[in-house]
Amino acid sequence: MLRRSSSCIRLLSAFSSHLHLHQVMPFSANSFSLHHTPYSTSPTANPIKTFHHLISSFNHMLRMNPPPSLIQFTKLLSALVKLKHFQTVLSFSNQMEFVGIYPDNYTASIVINCFCHLHRVDFGFSVLGKMFKLGLEPDIVTFTTLINGLCKQGNLVEAVNCFDKIVALGYQPNAHTYSVIVDCLSKMGKFNVAFGLVEKMVERGCEPNVITYSCVIDSLCKYGLLKEAFHLFSKIRSEGILPDVVTYSSLIQCLCYSDQWGKASMLFNEMLDQNIAPSIITFSILVDEFGKEGMVDKARSVVGTIIQRGMEPDVITYNSLIDGCCLDRQMHQARNVLNVMTRKGCNPNVRTYNILIHWYCKWRMMDEAEQLLDEMLCRGLTPDNYTYNALIRGLCYTRSLGEAMKFFKDLCARGYLPDIVGYSTLLQGFCELKNFDVVLSLLHQMKTRNLKPNICICNILIDGMCKAGRFKDAKKLFSMLSVGGLQPNVQTYNIMINGLCKEGLLDEAYNVFKKMKENCCSPDNISYNVIIHGFLRRKSFSKGIELIHEMRQQGFVVDNTTVALVVDFCARRISF
Repeated sequence: MLRRSSSCIRLLSAFSSHLHLHQVMPFSANSFSLHHTPYSTSPTANPIKTFHHLISSFNHMLRMNPPPSLIQFTKLLSALVKLKHFQTVLSFSNQMEFVGIYPDNYTASIVINCFCHLHRVDFGFSVLGKMFKLGLEPDIVTFTTLINGLCKQGNLVEAVNCFDKIVALGYQPNAHTYSVIVDCLSKMGKFNVAFGLVEKMVERGCEPNVITYSCVIDSLCKYGLLKEAFHLFSKIRSEGILPDVVTYSSLIQCLCYSDQWGKASMLFNEMLDQNIAPSIITFSILVDEFGKEGMVDKARSVVGTIIQRGMEPDVITYNSLIDGCCLDRQMHQARNVLNVMTRKGCNPNVRTYNILIHWYCKWRMMDEAEQLLDEMLCRGLTPDNYTYNALIRGLCYTRSLGEAMKFFKDLCARGYLPDIVGYSTLLQGFCELKNFDVVLSLLHQMKTRNLKPNICICNILIDGMCKAGRFKDAKKLFSMLSVGGLQPNVQTYNIMINGLCKEGLLDEAYNVFKKMKENCCSPDNISYNVIIHGFLRRKSFSKGIELIHEMRQQGFVVDNTTVALVVDFCARRISF
């Protein structure tokens, strides 16, 4: 016991340096207000009644003298965790400690789990420190919860380091611990390391399960390594490990992304033949893919199947269907889906409104987009950069830049912090109007907000300068890109080549074209056609034809304008 406690203290010390535990009050949930998180799908008939019953039970138990055992409180906290009321659990654990009911190992692990779900792993490690002070001994479940929390928060390297330290201190990871870290390594693309860990897992007498392998398969699919994913899929089946709905869903989604609909359908049917019931996630994948492919009727049919099976579509499913309707310009149907989901008690989220606002703006229906913004605010949802960028873009292209700028200024006055995308939309608009006074003003604002222009912004500025005939400024900015740490992309070179060709500066344009290849930026179809247009328009027929041959050798296609210029040049020569 003393050896393990000493190890725990060393472990805590190792973590404290980068997690700043001294800055966090152990077991304090005071910074979390008692706002309840959305209800999860639950087998309970009425989750709301269950929740209120648990609240009432807790208050009653807390007033009892003497109070019930810690076990009764822990059961209640576990029930709240199942309902995903993590902040309520933190508040209750704080109240328990205030009246002298201190946690045991299991209760403390519940609290750590809640902090991890709320993306506050630092507070979770603070609870670990409190456990040491109370003389409690964290077990592998506690550490697995923290490792999983680090993974969910995106701190994958820290999660792997945490795992290594725990093993070095003598803790024996279980199948769940290994699965969490294998998932973490796979997400990082370190598949060889992940497979090596699976081998070590077997050597240490801990058999990998379907969850372990499903983690790897899912990441292989996300990296586009479909062949490797199916190889592993076949391997685990040959070893007698039966794939589950998560395994099948990952592979089906990857097949859909690869436009292998036939194989996806076969795999879906195989899953049904194995008596593996599709989950709401599986169905949502199909709804999303059918919507993106323009098969909205099939997407609706899938939603109908979900309901027929006694399942409730979730917000992700509805969002996918709304996106599909919008993509197909069925905006009225998309709005109907929003009405149906709210009527069925499925609350739309920020993404729901962002999808609709984006498409209303794209289809130039600004009145409807603005109505949705008001509705969104009435629901207590906070618009994000995506929301406002869509509206700014819509106002620029459907009404006027002046109105877009007014909207932008009003937002900034209310504390909105625009991102680089919002600025780029306005910069493009004012560059097209050749209003460089406003352009300079916007660039100054960006500087004061510590927003450094990216290559997209620079492309907009160079293009605007070229179109305004300010070639000296355009060339100066182009030459300064590398000094500012930016690498010109193919679009940058195309803008410069096009501008110089239109100005008749063919030698300079061709030098930029050659420099493009020297800087390992391969010309694309546009690059070749633009430089060829320049030579043909300046009657440099031989150079134009030479570049056409080079272009075709690179696998690119001559556009209609180039063909017309060649035909026109040949006709003039024959006529002459």
